[in-house]
Amino acid sequence: MSSNTPRHKVTLLGASGGIGQPLAMLLKLDSFIAELALFDIKQAATPCAGVAADVSHIDTGAIVKGYAGDEEIGEALKGASVVVISAGVPRKPGMTRDDLFKINAKIVKGLAESCVKHCPTAVICIITNPVNSTVPIAAEVFKKAGCYDWRRILGVTHLDVIRAATFVAEKAKLDVTSVHVPVIGGHAGETILPVISQTTPPVNLSPDVIVALDKRIQDAGTEVVNAKNGAGSATLSMAYAGAKFTESVLKGLSGIKTTACCYVGNQPGESSFFAAQVELGPSGVNKVLDIGSLSSFETTRLAEARKKLVGDIQTGVDFARAN
Repeated sequence: MSSNTPRHKVTLLGASGGIGQPLAMLLKLDSFIAELALFDIKQAATPCAGVAADVSHIDTGAIVKGYAGDEEIGEALKGASVVVISAGVPRKPGMTRDDLFKINAKIVKGLAESCVKHCPTAVICIITNPVNSTVPIAAEVFKKAGCYDWRRILGVTHLDVIRAATFVAEKAKLDVTSVHVPVIGGHAGETILPVISQTTPPVNLSPDVIVALDKRIQDAGTEVVNAKNGAGSATLSMAYAGAKFTESVLKGLSGIKTTACCYVGNQPGESSFFAAQVELGPSGVNKVLDIGSLSSFETTRLAEARKKLVGDIQTGVDFARAN
């Protein structure tokens, strides 16, 4: 990183949570961040001031400040280039992402309203599930305020990309650090579509193995929830994915073009929000990259994913407009 490369203020909302705490630590390590603002509600199990104090002892350049409660969220958001929203309740055994909707929808809507008020031009990176619906909620809040820019309201789906690379590399017996698998569609169940036919480097896997990998990547979140036996969800891997994606956004804002997968609006076709590979730049998303050619299996899966996405998106839009 050049000494002339811009550094930014990043605000993390939900910093005291299961994802928020490890994510705060990882963001503190990011050389593109000049100031890291950590925010949570006052009733959080771990006080945000404590998280901020803990993280601030790490010997990297970012200045860390902690904020809590409605009266401090404005200062936390003021001047932020990027806002990462990880606030919300985690999934428990037997719960789907849809089960989380009523609670997390309200949380995301309220935080989006604060972003509109205090940092309307920031890039908003939404981790809070169900992403297929919470991103449209945030978009509706920004539309109502007259400041919606689809390039800056992004759903973080990078965990699906990380899982796909990990699982495919394991099956293909490759070094995982050299493997990339695009993941398109959405961020829940059957809407998650790993495009294994476009893996780099190319892999030669049997159709049965591809179907099994596709299913495992879809269900990977449930795999973690069940393994933790009621004690949590995918917090550590999600924190890692959130940090990696945030750095990609920061690189783009700093003039370093980079590509990543995320869930973004303004898309053609029946599903107006869609996860795809994008090019990130100074305005957030510069452009959405073409899906490219798919296998016959992936083509069928894409149609299924789009059909499910339509309902997920409408659920978010309806909630935002009714509340």
